[in-house]
Amino acid sequence: MSGTEVQANTYTVPGGILGLKGPVQKPMPGTLPLRGDLAHIALAGTHLAAHYVIPHVAKIGDQDTNLHLMPRDDSEITRMLPAGSAIEVLDVAGEWVWICVGPEGPSGYCKADCLAN
Repeated sequence: MSGTEVQANTYTVPGGILGLKGPVQKPMPGTLPLRGDLAHIALAGTHLAAHYVIPHVAKIGDQDTNLHLMPRDDSEITRMLPAGSAIEVLDVAGEWVWICVGPEGPSGYCKADCLAN
């Protein structure tokens, strides 16, 4: 994925009973789109979360955007996403959005006004 074109990924809710087959190593923060309360729907068969979300496809706006580890201005910046990059929005909380580049990550937070309209 080049990161410049929005790809229309189609995610669906898995059928049948979901369950983990054994222990799963917790990923490093900022990698997989996984929090204790919420995870990307593509992780439903492999990682446990209270809820799963089918993301909304979006793009970074006209300026490069920093991806933060936490939804705070003073949070560690884990990477920079170039202007126009395709992303997936997982959660919105006030002026911050939790986003990922795809189900394999990376994931993090940016300000909602950094997204293209």
